[in-house]
Parts: sequence; structure tokens; C-alpha cells
Amino acid sequence: MSRRFSLRTKLFAATLGVAALFTTLAPAAAGAEDSGFGGPKPTIVLVHGAFADAGSWNEVTQRLQRNGFPVLAVANPLRGVATDSAAVRQVVDSVKGPVILVGHSYGGTLITHAAAGDKDVKALVYIAAFAPAVGESAGQLSAGGKLGPDTTRLLGNDLYIRPENFHEVFAADLPRRTTALMAATQRPIDASALGFQATAAAWQDIPSWYLVAKQDNAIPADSQRAMAARAKSHTTEVNASHAVSVSRPDATYATILGAVRGTR
Repeated sequence: MSRRFSLRTKLFAATLGVAALFTTLAPAAAGAEDSGFGGPKPTIVLVHGAFADAGSWNEVTQRLQRNGFPVLAVANPLRGVATDSAAVRQVVDSVKGPVILVGHSYGGTLITHAAAGDKDVKALVYIAAFAPAVGESAGQLSAGGKLGPDTTRLLGNDLYIRPENFHEVFAADLPRRTTALMAATQRPIDASALGFQATAAAWQDIPSWYLVAKQDNAIPADSQRAMAARAKSHTTEVNASHAVSVSRPDATYATILGAVRGTR
């Protein structure tokens, strides 16, 4: 073998080695995340809360879909617990196979009711959400937060957060230009919904996961911790406002994925 040929061979081998290294380090697909979940995946049903819409799950939904999870984001009517939990249950009943039911804020009250007695719901995931016991209301559980008469307004039976208070109460860790848009497009809730006393507590029978938003000004973090502890939830805490599904979709996704892995 000539010296020139030998040198070319060594260069070729070195090139292969570098290529192999980058193949090992590169993700399987652009933007993909490793879900660590094999086999058929459960359907993830997402339930938004008051003053928001299903679009608040957009970033979380994209992460789930990139990893092959079927996702349904419920269009929550926000007309009262009985009506709204029935709407959630209707969506869950339309799914064939296992379901992971996820609720943010008031959506937590709804999944707590809608999942009661449903064997297809394998886990409940609370994202800075209400997880009431029977007889408790969202108004009671949010006591001590900044959501109240001074920061809200009533138009008929519809309760809104005042635009000038929306940033501080709902999404203080997002840019003001973003929260100005959120405030302008917020969906109101029937005020009576926050005083409704829970009649079911599905977390007593179904495993649960809870993401505590430590900078939440709507549902105090201590209230979230107490609800999570009572439900024996697998709990994670994150520095985030009440709008954690928007400001921290990564942490929200990770919490949902934890429920998937914990119940397969």
C-alpha cells in the first residue's frame, strides 16, 4: 500500500468517525422530543379554564402531536360545572381506548367531575388547577389570590378579568403585548361556576399528576400544594404564572408525559 493511499484511507476513516458522532448526537427528527413511550398511545384530552380558550394549549398540543399522541382540546363552554363537565365527558366518551385527562385552572374542577366512574380515564393531570373535594368550590380554593372583585367585572352573568389587571392576575411571566391580546380575547365564565360546590372527586380513585405554578396570582401556590398533597398526586413545581400552559409548555408537556409513563 502506498503512503498516499494509506493517508487517504485514514482521512476517510476519520470522516466516517465524525459522521458517526453527529449521527449519534442528532435528534431523530427536527423538533422531535423523545417521549420514551412505546406501543399504542393514549388520547390526551385537554380542558382549558376560565378567561381562556383551547388555543392556550397550542404549544403543548404541538409537542404531543410531534410524538404521536392523539390530542383533543375541548371547547369548554364555561357556562357552569354541570354543563361544562358534561361537555368534557361527551368528548371523553367519543374516544376509543385509554384517556389521559388534563385540566388547567377551572378545567381541573371539570376533569374531577367528568372522570368519575370512567374506567377509560387512566390519569388526571392538574396544571395549576382546581382539584376540589366534594363540597368545595373554586372560589374557596382560590382565596388569598388576586382574582376577586377588584380585578374582575361582571357583564350580566359573565365574569371577566379587567384588562388592566390581566397581566398581573393571569400571566405575569408573559410579555405585556401578549397578555394585552389575551385580555382582549378572553372568554368569560358564568360567575356562578366559581361558587359551585363539587359533587364528585375522581382523584380519589384515579392516579393524578399536578404541576404547581409557584408564581400563580390566581390560585395561590400553597392552595395548589394542598390539593396535590390531598390527592396524593405526583407533584412538580415550576416558576410560572397561572398561564403556565402558555409560558411553560415544556413543563406542562413533561407533567403529561409523566402521567403517560406512570399509567401504561
